[in-house]
Amino acid sequence: MRRGDDSVATAASPAQHALRGGTLSGLAAIVLWSALAVLTTATDGLPPFQVLATTFAIAGLAGTCWAFARGRAGLAGLRQPAAALALSTAALFGYHALYFIALKRAPAVEANLINYLWPLLIVLFAGLLPGTRVGWRQIGGALLGLCGAVLLVTRSERLGLDPAYAPGYLAAAAAAVTWAAYSVLNRRYAGVPSSALAGSCLLVAAAGAAAHGLFESFVMPTPMQWAVLLVMGLGPVGAAFLLWDRGTKHGDIALLGALSYAAPLLSTLLLLVFGAARPHWTQAVAFVVLLAGAWLGTRGGRSVEG
Repeated sequence: MRRGDDSVATAASPAQHALRGGTLSGLAAIVLWSALAVLTTATDGLPPFQVLATTFAIAGLAGTCWAFARGRAGLAGLRQPAAALALSTAALFGYHALYFIALKRAPAVEANLINYLWPLLIVLFAGLLPGTRVGWRQIGGALLGLCGAVLLVTRSERLGLDPAYAPGYLAAAAAAVTWAAYSVLNRRYAGVPSSALAGSCLLVAAAGAAAHGLFESFVMPTPMQWAVLLVMGLGPVGAAFLLWDRGTKHGDIALLGALSYAAPLLSTLLLLVFGAARPHWTQAVAFVVLLAGAWLGTRGGRSVEG
């Protein structure tokens, strides 16, 4: 009997190792995304779809060059089913396009808050995955994270949802649903290497360039802005989405959803460090609330492959 137990434990350890590695990859993506706000401040004056097209082109080209450098094995990693390519391309471009529309059609505070529903939605959607248990603690942790995000964005000021901005609110909600649904549905393609995301990035860059040509006028970046765009393309856009892809495919997706509220907190801290934001007492309260949410979320259920 003991031998059977030992063999089960041994067989389970690789799965647990993959789960841990995937979760750490997702957390690394969250950390990289937190740098996006402070980097974006340096691109002030550049049209959003131009920034989108440029950074995703850098990410896609970097991923493709890395695959070629690895030879036959690297090129094999670029292959993926058409359905997986369509999902990642539509989600990456659709989320950003909807978010840009939301910011243009609604006040930034309300639009950002509605958009920040995506981590909570990931936790809720994860419960629909086969072999995944979502405990009340993870849901509670995500709710606390949402409360912390509300404090960070609003600074305890009252919110007013004006019906005149309904299209913007709907776009923000659609962006949140899009990203949450993608993060959970991506689990279906766990066998597709994350390196295949390079092709999706190139398609997103092409779609972004088309949107830029239709709705915006080109603005020549300064040398400093070119450098920032390169860093964004390699880091918060390139490496971060690749890490998130691995995290959603192999990590604890419900836990990642609960911990995703660390992104606005880390982003605010970076903005404070670089002088792009002013300190406020609500940031300290939000920090405590977000830590409590993270602690509670880590004590929830675990994903179980079955």
